[in-house]
Amino acid sequence: MKSENLQDRLQKIFAAPLKRKSFLKYTAVSGSVMMLGLEACHKDNNPGEPTTNPITDVGSGDAGILNFAYALEQLEAAFYIKVNSSFYTNISSDEQQILTDIMNHEVAHRDFFKAALGSSAIKTLTFDFSSIDFTSRAAVLGTAKALEDTGVSAYNGAGKYIQSADYLTLAGKIVSVEARHAAAIRDLLMPKTSSFAGDDVVDATSGLDYSRTPNGTDSTHPMSIVATANTFLTTKISATKLP
Repeated sequence: MKSENLQDRLQKIFAAPLKRKSFLKYTAVSGSVMMLGLEACHKDNNPGEPTTNPITDVGSGDAGILNFAYALEQLEAAFYIKVNSSFYTNISSDEQQILTDIMNHEVAHRDFFKAALGSSAIKTLTFDFSSIDFTSRAAVLGTAKALEDTGVSAYNGAGKYIQSADYLTLAGKIVSVEARHAAAIRDLLMPKTSSFAGDDVVDATSGLDYSRTPNGTDSTHPMSIVATANTFLTTKISATKLP
């Protein structure tokens, strides 16, 4: 019988209905396969190893990019879990359903990266959401918008540096989901407008989403993605070995 390659395995994961038990069981299998490539990237530098440095560096190469994505997915999952633990005042049933669905997606993404990276994964991060008023619709959806827009641009910016076609396929599948989240949140904030693909996230000339590297800044984004993520982290991250 012909052996199943990694891309086929990944395709099955994201094509199947989102059932948590079966998802985790399958990601454990696919994670062991992905580890064959990831271990080679971290023979001398495993960002998951204990260190006296309070800052966790995500590492280099494809494994570093996947760990960077894993850090962002940890952050998003933790945020939506907090949102769903006690919804903001006067939330509608439709909004509640959207935020629950997004939470389930982000938790699935987080758990996938953890299983796939195995011993090369960075540690589980801890979070500080004290600056967010979770009783306020504007505060919750505003933060969700910032996180989703940041995530989309981060995946877009990292894609060109991924060497493995299988990992690039994985990133493409996830960023498309993150873009759906971003559009849904924007529509909740500004319904019946073109905000779902506003000029601040989509280049009006090319019709393409903007992209950002982990450490890059510009006039529109004075804070890098790493710095933005660190505002919500008590265990800070760095991406010194990534572009």
